[in-house]
Amino acid sequence: MERNHAIDYIKFFAIFAVVVIHVFPRDHQIELFFLDNVSRFAVPFFFTASGYLFGKKMIQTNGSFDYFKRYILRIAKLYLTWLFFYMMFDVFIKVPADAGLKGYEQYFNRFSLLELIYYGEATSGYQLWFLTALFWSVIILFGFFKFKKIRLLLFVSLILNLIGLFGQSYSVFYDFPLRTRDALFFGLFYAALGFFFAFNKWFKKARALTSKTYLLLIFIFSVIQVAEGYLLDKVLPGSHGEYFLSTIFLTAFLFLFALKNVTLGKCWFINKIGARALGIYIVHVFFIDIFDMFVSDIGMDGISDHLLLKLFKTLIIFSMSYIIYDLLQFLKVHLSKLKYVKTSQ
Repeated sequence: MERNHAIDYIKFFAIFAVVVIHVFPRDHQIELFFLDNVSRFAVPFFFTASGYLFGKKMIQTNGSFDYFKRYILRIAKLYLTWLFFYMMFDVFIKVPADAGLKGYEQYFNRFSLLELIYYGEATSGYQLWFLTALFWSVIILFGFFKFKKIRLLLFVSLILNLIGLFGQSYSVFYDFPLRTRDALFFGLFYAALGFFFAFNKWFKKARALTSKTYLLLIFIFSVIQVAEGYLLDKVLPGSHGEYFLSTIFLTAFLFLFALKNVTLGKCWFINKIGARALGIYIVHVFFIDIFDMFVSDIGMDGISDHLLLKLFKTLIIFSMSYIIYDLLQFLKVHLSKLKYVKTSQ
């Protein structure tokens, strides 16, 4: 399957946007509010890209169950590995040393089967929810694909996504009683959208639009997304949402732009970073915690909310996350080669 370099290109900006969201607190400073809301395209784009690439593999392998099995096992392995990592980080670093057995008991009491296998937010590695949501989304996608009901899934998942808005940004109108940052109300629709892009011939007609037209539409819906967040915050100050109605259109046009410009950023360094987006996503929260602990230990908490420091922090977290994860992959490859050489002797 020919690589779509534009997806990696956009992933670079998407993963940087995720780091921005987690470093900058959402508050009423207009520049921080803008940064938070304009960055909300990031995770929907990741789900869409994952659904698209999975769909392309389904075409290439003729719906191979073996590939599907390997794919979900890879997600599960990644999730369990980093769940254990963040759990150990919490136990040895974040649980107060003077809390004793009671502190550890309170920590582990937070874990439930539903939290561990579905929501994925039990540890300080709260961002791992993406992996559990992707895991269940891909399972549902494969089932509907086998029954040739992808259009039905796209429609149903859209309805669920719209309902899920009331557990997110639109909770100002009605507070939906269930958590909606999950597979069913969030990840499934965007993964199904990407899967649909991979299969449906209608989008070949949509790609007839010019790149400038797509960029204009991306700009318009970015502005609308920020405006949605601003207006909803005016209705209920302090309200917070992961996604908006406009996010659907923004994500779709971003992806269509990527399909239109498959060689965008080819051989560029930012594309190499974008290709490591999932790894950066997984480890960056760890570096945020380490940075915050360091600032606290040297008694600089008072300046931690300074805008310039936040910008510096974002660049440091982003850079360290990329470097360390890239190093881990380098070591993983070379250890695998070493193991292969030893077993073949």
